[in-house]
Amino acid sequence: MEAQQFKERLGALPHKPGVYLFRDDSGNVIYVGKASDLRNRVRSYFGPAVSLPPKIRRMSFRISDLEFFVTDSEQEALIMECDLIKKHRPRYNIRLKDDKTYPYLKIDAGDDWARVYVTRRVEPDGSRYFGPYASARSVKSTLKVLQKIFQFRTCNRRITGNDSRACVEYDIHRCVGPCIGAVTRDEYRSIIEQVIMFLSGRYGSIVKTLQKRMREASEGLEFERAAVLRDQVSAILQVVERQKIVSTRRRDMDIVALAQDRDQAYVEIFFVRGGRLIDRDHLVMNGARDETPGRIVASFMNQFYRSSANVPPLVVLQYMPDEAYVIESWLTARRGSGVEIRVPQRGELKRLVDMAAVNARQGLEQLKVKQAVDRGKASSALNDLTGKLQLPGLPERIECYDISDIQGAYAVGSMVVFLGGTPRRSEYRRFRIKAVHDANDYAMMREVLRRRFKRTDSAGGSWATVPNLVLIDGGRGHLNTAVEALKELGLDHVAVAAIAKGEEAVFRPDISEPIVLGQDSAALQLLQRVRDEAHRFAITYHRNIRSRGTISSALDNVPGIGGKRKRALLKAFGSVRGIREADIDEVAAVPGMTRSLAEKVKAFL
Repeated sequence: MEAQQFKERLGALPHKPGVYLFRDDSGNVIYVGKASDLRNRVRSYFGPAVSLPPKIRRMSFRISDLEFFVTDSEQEALIMECDLIKKHRPRYNIRLKDDKTYPYLKIDAGDDWARVYVTRRVEPDGSRYFGPYASARSVKSTLKVLQKIFQFRTCNRRITGNDSRACVEYDIHRCVGPCIGAVTRDEYRSIIEQVIMFLSGRYGSIVKTLQKRMREASEGLEFERAAVLRDQVSAILQVVERQKIVSTRRRDMDIVALAQDRDQAYVEIFFVRGGRLIDRDHLVMNGARDETPGRIVASFMNQFYRSSANVPPLVVLQYMPDEAYVIESWLTARRGSGVEIRVPQRGELKRLVDMAAVNARQGLEQLKVKQAVDRGKASSALNDLTGKLQLPGLPERIECYDISDIQGAYAVGSMVVFLGGTPRRSEYRRFRIKAVHDANDYAMMREVLRRRFKRTDSAGGSWATVPNLVLIDGGRGHLNTAVEALKELGLDHVAVAAIAKGEEAVFRPDISEPIVLGQDSAALQLLQRVRDEAHRFAITYHRNIRSRGTISSALDNVPGIGGKRKRALLKAFGSVRGIREADIDEVAAVPGMTRSLAEKVKAFL
């Protein structure tokens, strides 16, 4: 878009900090940026094409509209930019690959009987959060080690200390049994404090405390307790021995380095606490083509530390990020005390950065090899699929649909998308069935397809894209339903297929006999993967809906209990089971409740 077409709007932009968005002719956000001076920054995109960097030159031709938000400060603009990138995933921004909500370990520090569990939401509720972790596997592995060492509770029981018996976790020495009064409130709180110290890398303090208690228990002839404490110390020391001492000074810091190739950047991050390398992780960023290392580092820090629960006092980098002073001020505000960004030129810190850089380069090479192999397999499977199913062209975009319900109740539909033979999770969609109230899979499938494909004309983004192949989880009947629904919407040119569970036969509308593919066929394996992903996505949503519905129905039928009281009860006791196990006086003490209502609830449940 030429600057002349935006001349008046560009001239009206304020000389203030803020965030700007560029949209293409379909209304899609293609770039989000921040600026200390909106007018000067946005005008720079519309100068002579020859003076623009290659990436900006390519983008400028696609800009059809702009939008901006004025902020009070550059730090506020930085936060808003990060949130908008996560929301819109613009094509020309550098962004974390599969920008998802990363898992954390959460400790309800304000609870006398706190649990330690995995969550993907960080809230200002006074709890302690540790993370983010790059994958659910890594956070679950950490949780498993913690539970083995410290034996905190993982259940949702309401702790009174008067339960008649504990669960199996207590029997296998994975829980100290607060539910049966096997541990005091102060003793349990001490365990949680040790978990927090462990996750913070303060191993020495934990070991000293446990060794002191072990000696006291031994002197008091409590030999079983002393043995338990000895085993805890031993387990912690084993963890510490596996961690590498990387700094002679006991400091907390993150070490960040990257390797870049074409559109990808592989970022390696070392977490050093107390001078020990306690963990390491890596993240992949897309949209890095033609970008400087400083810009990539800045984007990484904005997005990673926006969701990070812990910011160390020192962040050591391979490259100085663009607008480092803004990022440093923002990190200081997030931490609540000073944060320093440093790019070392020599010494111990330079050695650590070089070590991270070597790991980043090796990681990027491994990633490229894996992607090349995956692309080769996907290409082979798509070609095989095109021939075996007699498709009119290569099914670059496959959309698969599935229905999940119990005799028509809590019915939901799922849509998953595979591009080039690989899942595109950001384009998955879920549908709550609205118009069908009985167990009629065909009618439900028709509803889902109508709702999805009616949006191809009115909506933008992925909704406007018509797939090369619509795959249905089902048999000939489901196939015919899909064909009819698409024909009604004027999409009878779209290829449709169905794959039946069990026999794994594939059905096509213009082929009378089911297509039987060999078990080692790349085409069948791809279809199975797509179908299984649609089923997994549907059943997960169905279970969530069913679970919420079951909880609601148990209280909805109690006379005098409306939505407000129901929410208050569930907030106080956590579940219907918790309400059932509570005393009448405890139920009556919930805000909005009376003793007579409490008696009704208890009698009903």
